Amino acid sequence: MPEPPRKTLGELDLFTGAPQHERFSRLQRLLPTSELTPATRPYTWPHGESLSLPETFAFDGTELSCEEFLTDTDTAALLVLVDGAIRYERYTLTGGVDAQWLSMSIAKSYVSALVGIAVADGHIAGVDDPISSYVPVPAGSAYDGVSIQDVLQMSSGARWNEDYSDPSSDFNRLTGATLEGFAEGLERESEPGTVCRYNSAETQLLGTLLARATGRSLTAYTQEKLCEPLGMEAPGYWLVDPAGTELAYAGLNLTARDYAKFGELYRNGGVWQGRRIVPEQWVRDSVTVAADHLAPGGPIIADHAVDVGYGYQWWLPEGDQGEFSAIGVYNQFLYVAPAHRATIVKLSANRRYGTTTGEQSNREMETVAFLRAVARHAA
Repeated sequence: MPEPPRKTLGELDLFTGAPQHERFSRLQRLLPTSELTPATRPYTWPHGESLSLPETFAFDGTELSCEEFLTDTDTAALLVLVDGAIRYERYTLTGGVDAQWLSMSIAKSYVSALVGIAVADGHIAGVDDPISSYVPVPAGSAYDGVSIQDVLQMSSGARWNEDYSDPSSDFNRLTGATLEGFAEGLERESEPGTVCRYNSAETQLLGTLLARATGRSLTAYTQEKLCEPLGMEAPGYWLVDPAGTELAYAGLNLTARDYAKFGELYRNGGVWQGRRIVPEQWVRDSVTVAADHLAPGGPIIADHAVDVGYGYQWWLPEGDQGEFSAIGVYNQFLYVAPAHRATIVKLSANRRYGTTTGEQSNREMETVAFLRAVARHAA
């Protein structure tokens, strides 16, 4: 029997160990959405010489099987581009060329790009402005007087618990909430600009910033500024709450090929097919560790620090290769390796994700190691 209609992301029984691949490819049938339409001039990727995956990759001192890793993490799509051409593409489970897959926090990097575009368009004066100049917040609350830049870098100082394994955590309250005003009333825990505490409500606040500054919905601004110029081929969707507000922190749904266009845009410094879409300096600032608390080992998720750095809603793996990645729970990855001229999309439904706070279930550092091996192999 078909599942009954649902209203919020929190009703999907996330982080319980339950398989999710049947849902992540068809959320437009289960949850309320707003629609993104294909571009008037869709762009189709060229194909390069086909390549195979490496048989193994190294992680934590051990050689692991690529095939076993892909199966174990419920991988539905793996797409590898080198020099802007498809070199490897596979779909399993409910994935497919036309399957719109849930972004989870890959959406955060899209929101960051849109903030940069809004600055360039003159809707936002600059990232040093207090976000409270655009979004009304209670006096003395966490975001009162805090700069847009600190919010972009998850460094507002707001008290927050992003523990996916705890049903009562702030994050799990967010997934079941009506979003308008949710973040605005949070309390301050630390001095802004000193601690990077991963906080999905911060991206939701950036979505509110965009709507208020531009006078447009997040859907309309995404359509105009990203979907249309990037030549989106398939329909897409933003999940919305019961009041119609987009889930800026996690609710984008696109195909693997359309996600790859955003990765290639950033690999090329904000230029797509010769046209400037995102300001060059914004891209550079987005994928640069700008302070010690943003360096690998500094950012905190739930109860632990993580061995990746943070920029403007992009994750920055440790090392000197200039890699960066948009990452979402359940192992959604949009990974960009400029040194290898590669963009890789991995869409997944790792059913063990979030059942603990540790790497043994979440497997994010293992995924980074896998993607690095693929990029080196493909170059």
